[in-house]
Amino acid sequence: MRMVNLCKNKLFNTGLMLFLCLGLQAQNKEMRRVATNDCGVTNTQAFLIKGDDYTLPDSFTGSKEAKTCNFGGTVIYAFDQMDIQADYRMEVVYLADNRREQRIVADGNEVQGPVVLEKGKEQRYMIDLPKKAYAYGQLVLVFEALKGDNAIVSELNLYSSNPAQLKPFGKERKKELVHTQAYTVDTTVCAEKVLPVYTIKPHQVAGVYNPVLSLNGTWLFNEKPAARFYEQKQNGRDWKPIVVPGQWSMQGFKVDSAGFGGYQTTFTLPADWQGKQVKLRFDGVSSESVVYLNGKEIGSHMGGMTAFELDVTKGLKTGENLLALRVCSESLADMLGSLTQYAAHQLGGITRKVTLFAVPDIHLSDLRIVTELDDDYKDADLKVYLSVTNSSDEIQKDVSVRLSLSGLPVVLSRHIPEIAAGSSWSGWLTGKVVSPDKWDNEHPSLYTMKIEVGTSDKVVEQIEKRFGFREIRIQGNRLLVNGKAVKLRGVCRHEMHPLTGRVMNPALERKDVELYRDANCNFIRTSHYPPCEELLEVCDELGMFVEVEAPVCWIGHHANENWKVLNYRDPKYYPYVLQANMEMIQFYRNHPSIIFWSLGNEAGMGPNFEECYTWIKNEDKTRAVQYEQAGTSEFTDIFCPMYYDYDACIKYSEGDIQKPLIQCEYAHAMGNSQGGFKEYWDIIRKYPKYQGGFIWDFVDQSCHWKNKDGVNIYGYGGDFNKYDASDNNFNDNGLISPDRVPNPHAYEVAYFYQDIWTTPADLAKGEINIFNEYFFRDLSAYYMEWQLLANGEVVQTGIVSDLKVAPQQTVKVQIPLDVKNICPCKELLLNVSYKLKAAETLLPAGTTIAYDQLSIRDYKAPELKLENQQASNIPVIVPSILDNDRNYLIVKGENFSMDFNKHNGYLCRYDVNGMQMMEDGSALTPNFWRAPTDNDFGAGLQHKYAAWKNPELKLTSLKHAIENDQAVVRAEYDMKSIGGKLFLTYIVNNKGAMKVTQKMVADKSKKVSEMFRFGMQMRMPANFNEIEYYGRGPIENYADRNNAAKLGKYRQTVEEQFYPYIRPQETGTKTDIRWWRLLNISGNGLQFVSEAPFSASALNYTIESLDDGEGKDQRHSPEVEKANFTNFCIDKAQTGLACVNSWGAIPLEKYRLPYQDYEFSFIMSPVSHKLK
Repeated sequence: MRMVNLCKNKLFNTGLMLFLCLGLQAQNKEMRRVATNDCGVTNTQAFLIKGDDYTLPDSFTGSKEAKTCNFGGTVIYAFDQMDIQADYRMEVVYLADNRREQRIVADGNEVQGPVVLEKGKEQRYMIDLPKKAYAYGQLVLVFEALKGDNAIVSELNLYSSNPAQLKPFGKERKKELVHTQAYTVDTTVCAEKVLPVYTIKPHQVAGVYNPVLSLNGTWLFNEKPAARFYEQKQNGRDWKPIVVPGQWSMQGFKVDSAGFGGYQTTFTLPADWQGKQVKLRFDGVSSESVVYLNGKEIGSHMGGMTAFELDVTKGLKTGENLLALRVCSESLADMLGSLTQYAAHQLGGITRKVTLFAVPDIHLSDLRIVTELDDDYKDADLKVYLSVTNSSDEIQKDVSVRLSLSGLPVVLSRHIPEIAAGSSWSGWLTGKVVSPDKWDNEHPSLYTMKIEVGTSDKVVEQIEKRFGFREIRIQGNRLLVNGKAVKLRGVCRHEMHPLTGRVMNPALERKDVELYRDANCNFIRTSHYPPCEELLEVCDELGMFVEVEAPVCWIGHHANENWKVLNYRDPKYYPYVLQANMEMIQFYRNHPSIIFWSLGNEAGMGPNFEECYTWIKNEDKTRAVQYEQAGTSEFTDIFCPMYYDYDACIKYSEGDIQKPLIQCEYAHAMGNSQGGFKEYWDIIRKYPKYQGGFIWDFVDQSCHWKNKDGVNIYGYGGDFNKYDASDNNFNDNGLISPDRVPNPHAYEVAYFYQDIWTTPADLAKGEINIFNEYFFRDLSAYYMEWQLLANGEVVQTGIVSDLKVAPQQTVKVQIPLDVKNICPCKELLLNVSYKLKAAETLLPAGTTIAYDQLSIRDYKAPELKLENQQASNIPVIVPSILDNDRNYLIVKGENFSMDFNKHNGYLCRYDVNGMQMMEDGSALTPNFWRAPTDNDFGAGLQHKYAAWKNPELKLTSLKHAIENDQAVVRAEYDMKSIGGKLFLTYIVNNKGAMKVTQKMVADKSKKVSEMFRFGMQMRMPANFNEIEYYGRGPIENYADRNNAAKLGKYRQTVEEQFYPYIRPQETGTKTDIRWWRLLNISGNGLQFVSEAPFSASALNYTIESLDDGEGKDQRHSPEVEKANFTNFCIDKAQTGLACVNSWGAIPLEKYRLPYQDYEFSFIMSPVSHKLK
């Protein structure tokens, strides 16, 4: 920081002023003023948060501007939307009425140290702002009086290398900032007295058959127990069975938010546990609990998502023991973790496993495993910190500790001469390990560490712990895993099951990790609390990077109502914030899958978190620590913003800040979404500093529920009652449904998260490039299958069995393609897929790991010219046009008849060979609307695009003629509510095939919104329930989300087209269609082709039935009534889906439809097609 006093004497004449101005101009050559606060002048101080106005008497010397000022014990200014990569300089002017001393602090950083203000002396300073003062895009300046009555500020200006003007905060945020404290950070934290210790669960104990006893199962529960219920065994009618672990709300119980629930169970201690130390561990009780054993309180705990342990040895008795808990759901821990609020229902209960275990008097009480790799990442230093405790009343002499590793010739040991009664010995066992297998996500190699604790005559305890050799390091702007700057393909994860809520069993945890792997994810963020330990054990085993997050969420956040009256920076919250982080680290630290910690989620910034960061970095030097709210300050190792858009990611990646970019939330997967996901990964793959991110999120967080009519739905906020906090379906942002069915957008994510990529080299010679994006493994475990497709039909196949491609390398491979006998008129595509040669972990041999599709010969759309069909020597029967009906213009032919409504110009009947192709009362109509997606609603497009929902089309002309032996009908419309004209042209040949052209001529003088789509829709009878098409599939796909969908021929049912997103919305579209057929069970129907690839959908639902209207309604897909017809939409184009966020982001411009001229033609032809 540089600070210059521009006035050190009382002489301040005009000449000196000119000199200073010129000096400032030189100094600010690259800087422009971006904010000004004319202190003390009404309506010119937008950035003032706290401070009174004051004008000095005329008797004081000094400039006019300096005589107006703000004053107060603290004077506060706040600036928003700062560029964290730009330089900022602050100009501040003081003119004091009395001598005083003050300073400037910005979020724990002393921007200007104590400065003495002399009475009547104008003092002007230029201060270079340290980037850490605005590291998260905001600057809050606190001018604090140190000596004297008040701080005083006369002028305040900000200059920047980025000329963008800064913005003041809104009214509500300003109210909160009034309470900002002028703190500086004291990072000297002494936490040893409260450091949680988790005794290491034994594998074997001398003389004990089984040292570990699960207390999971059926307990008794009371929603309103008596005050001293824990003193005796309960068996009254008010006590009901409850499953532990489990949420009480998911089992039909209701506990008052200000009350507590009562739990009871009994257990009998195994006879061979006598004389042993007995520990009771709860992995999670939400959220505050008091524990009683045999009628006496033995301990308590605050925090629902972290484990706690009690020594129950002295409270036990022979025979049956009574264990009871008093549990409160909505405690301080629940508030500081926003647990109940986030879930939109109570999270109370014993939500994780309960374990009783026995250890001998001499036992292992702490274990910390550290592995450090050499510079070549070949050999390792193994460092194991141990604590051995003597819980007996006597000195224990000649204690030994012996450590060995499965599969490695490593033995470490230590002789401990003696351990005093009630004391512990702590120390390190260290040794060199030659060439151990390393743990990473591609090779999750685990070793079992066996630790034997013995006395002079026997081994009394044996511990077994799985671990892996790996090293995490921040080097410059990269996060390295075993020396590699891995790309992190992440998802955020809540523990969520539709039947049990936040409670998961080990089988479900394993299933989820399998699903992550299926989606090619390699990284999990355990938002917004630590997970069940069972999840981490599976991640260790199967190879999944993990960021474990402390259960601290939304402190100070606008979503939590408490912070409208409470000060989130209050130091009284520090003990819990620290406790939550300490418990997290102490309990989970030996899992190799954890590569960094998170201090919490969107919980503000201040000394509480700065001290936590400092403690963690001292406590665990083997991992990175991140916190989104810390921005780019020194209190995070990783820059981990939320929902940075593409441009912001590029700007940071090309900037000078030396921290890796890993978005802690991005690509918001709400409803029908993930459009534009490709663009994120194009950037991530381009810039080394941008290492990935976590999609928000993995699973839709809804539970099974019934609506008022008894219909089974997925419940979301607002369904449970009208009192709980709710943000509608905003918890349903998953790649998969609550029942673990992949949502359609999951396939797009899986495609871009894959690790093997194929690009053209010289396709004319059959040459392709194979890039191995793995960091630690080659491709020898895979083979490649390839298919040559001609117009969607497989015409040639082959296998490349030997793939010699090293990690992060590209190899050219030649495929023996033979295209010489294939008609040049056909589109040629090459499909490649990479498959496992042998089974690996969960994956059987032959599993497809990655795939691609390359174009060898581009698609050539047919010339869209409708000809009459003529058999040899049989004259063409020209269609006739009947204009003798007042309501309909009728076109008749040899085997068809069609009606056009004279009042609106639309085709309203289409019969061929006696078969009705259109639903009675329907019409082929222009269509510019879709049922808004969640992202559309978030961006307000239901309002912005409203003119296109039911545009007023006034028929101005309806003409007909026979031209070239074909019937032609032309309709013209004024688009009064929008501007411009619309033209519909129908050309009908002798067999009833019809070419339809929809043309819009925009009124360039009018400003009109973009539209959802440009196309048409029609209703066909419900028996047209089969589709065949040549286009992208088999899953639904959209303009900005169709990379995972391969071009090919597909046959599906109309019923299969509807995907039941939790809240109904647009669904079922397919893109890049070459031809499309809607058929009945006999294979008869209509075929559609166009002059270019188009999009289409066919549903048993109308757009109107899926549309919530002006705002989201409390609706669910199973509640939407099916139509008794097939609603067909055909589009020239439809706008994309977007994914940057769900509260304002819209698709990229190239995926949107601006108001402009459009023309779209297609031919629909009657077909008789044999279904295979």
